[in-house]
This record gives sequence, C-alpha cells and structure tokens, in this order.
Amino acid sequence: MILNKVFIIAEAGVNHNGSLELAKKLIDVASDAGADAVKFQTFKAVNLVSKNADKAQYQKQTTDKNETQFEMIKKLELDKNAHAELISYAKSKNIMFLSTPFDHDSINLLAEFGLEIFKIPSGEITNLPYLRHIGSLGKSVILSTGMANLGEIENALEILTQNGTKKENITVLHANTQYPTPFCDVNLKAMITIGRAFDVKFGYSDHTSGIEVPIAAVALGATVIEKHFTLDKTMQGPDHKASLEPSELKNMVKAIRNIELALGSSIKKPSPSESQNINIARKSIVAKCEIKKGEIFSESNLAIKRPGNGISPMRWDEIIGQIATKNYKEDELI
Repeated sequence: MILNKVFIIAEAGVNHNGSLELAKKLIDVASDAGADAVKFQTFKAVNLVSKNADKAQYQKQTTDKNETQFEMIKKLELDKNAHAELISYAKSKNIMFLSTPFDHDSINLLAEFGLEIFKIPSGEITNLPYLRHIGSLGKSVILSTGMANLGEIENALEILTQNGTKKENITVLHANTQYPTPFCDVNLKAMITIGRAFDVKFGYSDHTSGIEVPIAAVALGATVIEKHFTLDKTMQGPDHKASLEPSELKNMVKAIRNIELALGSSIKKPSPSESQNINIARKSIVAKCEIKKGEIFSESNLAIKRPGNGISPMRWDEIIGQIATKNYKEDELI
C-alpha cells in the first residue's frame, strides 16, 4: 500500500501546437502513463504578452526566429469550446484535467468549468492582482516558484491566504524556468528549504532533460511532481525539445510509484518478505563437539553457527558456565 501517493502532473502545456486532435492524443499518453492529471495552459495572447515582447532564448532556438512572442503565443491559444471538449475527453480517460491560467479572463474561465485545483506558474508569483484573484476562489493551489527567492514566495503565500485560500490547501513547487535546466542549476535541496521555511506541502516542477531529478525529488519528500511531455521532441514548438516522449513519461511514473513503495512507513522492523530469512541468516549457540551431561559449557565446547532458531548468541555470556542437562552431539543446538 502506498501511504503518501505523489500527485503526478503530466504537463502538456502548449505542446498541442494549437490542434485539438494533438491535445487529445496528449491526454491519451498521460492517461496511459498513469499520471494523475494532465495540464494545459489557458491564456489570451492579447492579455498575456505585449506585441513587441521578446522571446526567451530557448524559444528562439525552437521556433521561428522572425516571429514575435505574441505571434508564437497567439497560435497556441485554446478557446472555451476547446476547453470544454478537452475536459470532457480527459474525464472519459479517467484523468484529471488541469490548466494554468495566465490572466484574469482565463482564471474566470477555469473557475466557470469548476476546476478544483489552480496552478500558478512561476511567472505570476509577483503578480499581486492575479494572486488576489486566485486566492479569492478558495480552491486548492499549486504554486511554482521558478526565479523566486524566499521573500517573494512568502509574499505570494500571504496574498493567497489573506484572500481566502487555506494554507493547508497550498502546495509550493520548487522549479527552475530554464528549458532544459542544467543539472548544476536544479538546487533540489531548496525544495526542502521551502517546506521548512513556510511549513507547507512541497513538490517539484521539472524542466531538466530525463527523469532522474523528479525521481530524486520524490525520495526527498515531494508530494507533487510536474513534468512536460510531448508526442515527439522533434516537433516544431517552444517546449517540445525539453519534454519527455511517451515512453519516457511512462518510465518516470513507474519509477515514482516504485520509489513511493520503497519509502515505506519509516518504522524499522523486519519486512514481511525478509522475515523468512531470519532463521537462515542468523546464528545460534551450538555444541562445538560432543558434550556430555554434567559438563560445563565453555568457549572450548560451544560455537556460534547457523541456523538462527536456537538460543541467540546475544545470550553467550549467560550460557557460558552453565551445566549441560543432557548429552549433545557436534553442531546440535544448545
């Protein structure tokens, strides 16, 4: 039994490339991999980015260099009808639908659809009106903290709680917003610092290549893991290159579930599977040679050998000096 099941979010993001058909295939992949939720992004380009805003360096490398960030984002919008269709499709695939809102209209849209969990992306952690809006919904919140310091995280948590979100309903994710994140910049120990500093549930949103770091995060106590995935890393688009392909996503989920089982209860005792080995691997006090009734047990006529179903060697000092009450053959248990 898994005592503390990690909530795994398969981040489809904008890897649907604006296609509803591709978005549904991504839901299929997330469901098949065993993720708990599949997450998209909800935004209106006109509310999200200025028309002359520059792209991130990684976006320039994975998309048309000549288009603006606005032009890139505009092609990746999902309208209200698309959301309704994807929410329904995710339900049919028995996986939770989530989406990150990037503006007030998008927050309202997702609230209208009845989402119970609201994911705040790293870029909005310093957006006071946005945080107030999310906080006022009184829903569960997952807060990403890429690019943030502890003071900024503290401010965001205060705004969320002061506006109606219970602290126990907030999970804070350590994150790094570089795609892909260099391993030397992950700083995974900061995830634990966040949990201790604010006494909150914590997790990790991963943008590294591969699956090692999210698995390590689970071993360190992460309760939520978020990871980008795609149908094909070579597809055109800003996030495909730094995403997992279907087989990798499946391997990550499987590894996390194995780690959950392996973490156990923290109680140190023989496990059910190893209990059968106790008598085989441990030792008992035995006769080193033939011992006659009435002889005194000593280091010269006693030995310690397997199996372990006799008197424990921990009682060695107690047995030495006692008198044999019967005859013993060599190797016979005392």
